[in-house]
Amino acid sequence: MEAYLADWAHLILRWLHLVAGAAWIGASFYFNWLNNQVRPPEDGRTDVEGEVWSVHGGAFYQAVKHGYTLQQLPKTLHWFYWEAYTTWLSGIGLLAVVYWFDARARMVGTLGAAPAVAVGIGALLAGWVVYDQLCKSALARHPRAFGLTLYTLLVGAAYGLFRALPPGAAYIHTGALIGTIMAANVFFVIIPSQRTMVGAAERGEPPDLAPGKAGGLRSLHNNYFTLPVLFIMVSNHFPFTFGSDHGWLALAAIGAVGVVIRHVFNLKGKGLPYTPWIAAAVVGGLVIIAAMAPKKEVAGPSVAWAEVAPIVTARCTPCHATTPTLAGWVAPPKGFVLESEVQASVAAAKIRTQVETQVMPLGNLTQMTTEERAKVVAWAAEASRR
Repeated sequence: MEAYLADWAHLILRWLHLVAGAAWIGASFYFNWLNNQVRPPEDGRTDVEGEVWSVHGGAFYQAVKHGYTLQQLPKTLHWFYWEAYTTWLSGIGLLAVVYWFDARARMVGTLGAAPAVAVGIGALLAGWVVYDQLCKSALARHPRAFGLTLYTLLVGAAYGLFRALPPGAAYIHTGALIGTIMAANVFFVIIPSQRTMVGAAERGEPPDLAPGKAGGLRSLHNNYFTLPVLFIMVSNHFPFTFGSDHGWLALAAIGAVGVVIRHVFNLKGKGLPYTPWIAAAVVGGLVIIAAMAPKKEVAGPSVAWAEVAPIVTARCTPCHATTPTLAGWVAPPKGFVLESEVQASVAAAKIRTQVETQVMPLGNLTQMTTEERAKVVAWAAEASRR
């Protein structure tokens, strides 16, 4: 019953995380698009900063940007922040359920379970503190230098997490670190700056421009973070990414391509040239694909199923059986049952990837040895070519 309830908690949190994340990122994309599309009014009005017209769902819409010049607040003012908070809270809950509460299986790499969890939590806190101080430094006045410095620090964080945690956990914690920065931006900077602006408007006082500019900058940073975070969210289904020999480097490269793609859309919205950036993204993507391609196989001695079967039975079928025997599992993960040669042969390509990248056995709970791993990989490579 405990495992059953844990599975439901996992499912509900993941569903909530995806729904809230879609709402948050959708709002981020929309408002960033809106800012980029605002143009001076066609009728020559000077009482507003700009406007944009759009058509959707059988109606015309006019969005007007007032900035700091609004003389009177409307009775109803819509705020956008619960999407961010719900995404972060559900994400942290998911991280706790899947990784921290199951640290012995998911988090044990070069560290024990408790130290690994401490490293994961510490990375989230330290990431925000370093980023926040960087934003408050003189470097923030130089966007290119700031961006390069921030990117270098995030790559360094990913590398450090890869040294301390298993690859899958390292990827997810890198994503959680960026997500924490994004949510903290909303909670500590963006919403307070908006409250300051609204308060000044309510009192009829001239607004302090500094908080608004800081909030706008953090909102722009969040916009650039979105695609790398989305990649990390889906990467756990593709172990060839985080399980490669240089998974942290692959993450750095894909993150850079995601930022470039986001930049292309921002430039396009402003009506600025963006073709060179598209070329950079395409070339970067091709380089990543080429670098992560499987190495050319070197033919070795054939490994028969009879040699592999005892290894699979001892190391894999405690989970991947019709009725798993390993504590905590009530059904075979993702429906894969490996109780016969036929079943294993059908999944041979997946077995090879999972075992070769050391993603499976999960946390190596069943203690597969290096020699056993090599035999399974050799058999799976041959079986997948048949």
